[in-house]
Amino acid sequence: MNRGSSCRLEVDRIAKAYGEVKAVECVSLSVEPGEVLALLGPSGCGKTTLLQSIAGFVAPDSGDIRLDGASILSTPPEKRRTAMLFQQYALFPHMSVRENVGFGLRMARVPKAEASRRIEQALGLVRIAQLAGRRPGQLSGGQRQRVALARAVVTEPRLLLLDEPLGALDQNLREEMQVELRKLQRNLGLTTVMVTHDQREAIVLSDRIAVMKEGCLEQIGTPLEIHDHPQTRYVATFTGVENLLPGRFLGGDTVELSGRKISGVKAAATAAGAATLAIRSEAISVLLPGQGDIDGVIGFVQMLGASVRYEVAIAGDATVTVTEVRRDAPPFEPGVAVSLRFAASRCTVLAS
Repeated sequence: MNRGSSCRLEVDRIAKAYGEVKAVECVSLSVEPGEVLALLGPSGCGKTTLLQSIAGFVAPDSGDIRLDGASILSTPPEKRRTAMLFQQYALFPHMSVRENVGFGLRMARVPKAEASRRIEQALGLVRIAQLAGRRPGQLSGGQRQRVALARAVVTEPRLLLLDEPLGALDQNLREEMQVELRKLQRNLGLTTVMVTHDQREAIVLSDRIAVMKEGCLEQIGTPLEIHDHPQTRYVATFTGVENLLPGRFLGGDTVELSGRKISGVKAAATAAGAATLAIRSEAISVLLPGQGDIDGVIGFVQMLGASVRYEVAIAGDATVTVTEVRRDAPPFEPGVAVSLRFAASRCTVLAS
């Protein structure tokens, strides 16, 4: 497959309403050539409407969408040189794998010799050349996913659009295909926009994540930024941050928690005062009393195989959840006094 034909995507103040419901509300973002952007959020947040607007299946009420600086709003879907991969693969059951992969090329009237070359190359890229003569009903879920992926890239699109593409697979196969999909995207250098409600999938597959809420962009950043430093309670909750602790923001990089100061934190808040501190359970260590930042008492212990989870009561009627890799020594028991050390660089004072 040709490499280097990727484009720059610009979404400029796109809005779309269905009656009184604002599905997408004045969203602006850009995706650089070869970059993967994940639109992350729950059902009804507007992510699929935005993706379908980019594909041309939904007409926005206002705003513009540009590829390499040129507006595509008036361009029909089949002329946009985009490829879309859905959760339901929509393979033709009466066609072979080879025929399914080549369907788009036949519709585009690509010469037979060129089409044959591209089909064989696409089958090889997704490692299903040996299945070319089979029909979809003779394939596993993962194999059907690979056929759909080959069909998407064989047309050499400038932009790849993924709508929950791995949602129909079981967990183990889904994780395997996440790796395969990421490798393929990097190999081809395709500009990609994907929709998912799975924050782990967004982190694994994307270069940047745009978290959406009620039709608006709530936060956009790298997977590490979204994972470690959510800016709002909504983003922290949706991405699974276990600890949202009441404290006081003292300004700069310092927060007060349970009467103790912790410096070196990140701050999305702008004004000093009562605040919420967000930190993931794996960014906290359980130590002997006096060795950490804040003292507490073990309230609950849960073995998770290779790790152990603690719930620790601290001053102020707050409970801190900690997940640690198991040590050689036995885990702390309920009722034991301990001290907690916070990885300050992974703490975020949320915006109010």
